[in-house]
Amino acid sequence: MRRIAPALLLFATPAGAQVCAGASASMASDGRAFGHLPYGDAPPDDLVAAPAGFALNGCQLRRDVIPDLERLLAAAQGDSLVMGQLRALSCHRSIIRQASVFCRAHPGAPTDADATRAISVAPPGHSEHSTGYTLDFAIRPANGCPDAEACMAATPAARWLVKNAPRFGFEMSFPGGNKQNVKWEPWHWRWVGTSATAPGAARARFVFARARDQFPADPAVDRVVTIANVVPVAFVSVPAWVEPKVSKKKRRR
Repeated sequence: MRRIAPALLLFATPAGAQVCAGASASMASDGRAFGHLPYGDAPPDDLVAAPAGFALNGCQLRRDVIPDLERLLAAAQGDSLVMGQLRALSCHRSIIRQASVFCRAHPGAPTDADATRAISVAPPGHSEHSTGYTLDFAIRPANGCPDAEACMAATPAARWLVKNAPRFGFEMSFPGGNKQNVKWEPWHWRWVGTSATAPGAARARFVFARARDQFPADPAVDRVVTIANVVPVAFVSVPAWVEPKVSKKKRRR
């Protein structure tokens, strides 16, 4: 068996994103597949259970997310219009799990169907859910609005999230009209911390740096400003030049 040089393993890039039925989709130069940016899996040791009673079908998130999530739920509980309505529909999904979610609707469908599917579901290896920083909210009672549908935006609980979630470090990844060509998802929120110095926020913001720069969330926790190739210039105040006085000495005769 031939050995592969480590350098080849380090610098080789995949030809395409793996999708359904063993097919692959071409990726953009920045790694996007069907508009979705690439993300790795959260380390299992970093994942913990969400607050009791919050998840509909089990939910694990990065441990750094939990304190802000608990504060968000406590604040929502204090609003009579929202009290007890927020639930977790989906939290961390491994890349393997994402593959089953992406392909289950149309197993064995041709690759062009994957592009249509990707408008609402990220292909495996390109979902924010795999990071462990993202969750989909659900509303209970649903009052006739199916989970993960735009009608959720009209509910008091969803409007409360838009107004208040950024105060707790959460931002809406896919607002209406986003340039990633992903449908509006008022239920999908990622955690980036309340500030850059909040515990764990630096790592989360590093994971989502490209997304936050190129495809801003709305509402967002804070505005992202990219400064590249800027050379600082120091301005020094120079006083006006004044001709010095020269004393004239009398010559001795």
